[in-house]
Amino acid sequence: MQGVVKVYDPATGAGVVVLDADRREVYLREGSLDGSVFRLLRQGQRVVVDTTTDGDQEFVTHVGLGTEGAV
Repeated sequence: MQGVVKVYDPATGAGVVVLDADRREVYLREGSLDGSVFRLLRQGQRVVVDTTTDGDQEFVTHVGLGTEGAV
C-alpha cells in the first residue's frame, strides 16, 4: 500500500502514515524501519508499506520506497 508520512519522530521511531487508497492512518512504532532502506522519515515523504493489525490499531510492519510497485 502506498501512502505519505504525516509525522515521524526519529527519537522514538513513532509516527503516522496516511494511506492513499482510503486516507486511513496507520502507525509507525519503534522497529518499523528495521530492515528497510530508511534510517528516518520526513513529513510528506511517499512510502510503500505493509501493515498488520494489533487489537484495534493498524501498524506498519515494513517500509519501502514510494516508487516500489509492491513490498
